[in-house]
Amino acid sequence: MQVPQHISIIMDGNGRWAKQKGHRRLFGHKSGVEAVRDVTTYCAEIGVKYLSLFAFSEENWDRPADEVKGLMELMFKSMLDERDTLLKNQIRFRVIGNTDHLSASLLAAIRKLEDETAAGSRMTMIVMLSYSGKWDILQAARHYAADCLAAGEQLPVDEARFSDYLATAGVPDPDLLVRTSGEQRISNYMLWQTAYTEFYYSPVLWPDFRRKDLEQAISDFNNRQRRYGKVE
Repeated sequence: MQVPQHISIIMDGNGRWAKQKGHRRLFGHKSGVEAVRDVTTYCAEIGVKYLSLFAFSEENWDRPADEVKGLMELMFKSMLDERDTLLKNQIRFRVIGNTDHLSASLLAAIRKLEDETAAGSRMTMIVMLSYSGKWDILQAARHYAADCLAAGEQLPVDEARFSDYLATAGVPDPDLLVRTSGEQRISNYMLWQTAYTEFYYSPVLWPDFRRKDLEQAISDFNNRQRRYGKVE
């Protein structure tokens, strides 16, 4: 089995899963934590180097206030609960996104866990929090423009140089993007980085998603030919 270097997952279906069981949406988000744990452990076991999880988009801030508050509290608790597991498995933890919206306490907890796991060499786990693809491209363009103003001239730029301005600088583009719950769109996620990513849409709602489902996605990935626009 060829293992993708970078797997990214849009974790979708928590709300629908909870509704099916007669609970509030937040119950689905809490139940989705077990899926994160199982998938993360599996990826580390099989040799995936980067696992990125789309946890919360910039658009999600428009959701009901109680749901957003519950999600942020869940994020805080999950980081504390998973600290020992990350350290034991040598997994580096990172958060990428527009952190301007985050509370000081949550941001401090994120930076603390990033520092504590910085030496993790087995795999990097990236939580995309308050992230959107359009925001990422815009902030990259602003940083490039600022560098040009500081230099007093237009600096040379190509795809590789521009990628260094993205929030994901230093992280290879995803080889495989998985979206759960049957939805077939990328929802403003990694618009630049997924130009030649292989997409896989799973009908499984995220709280029920497990390593066997990811294994199926990787198997499908291995049956594809990646030509990057070229002809073999």
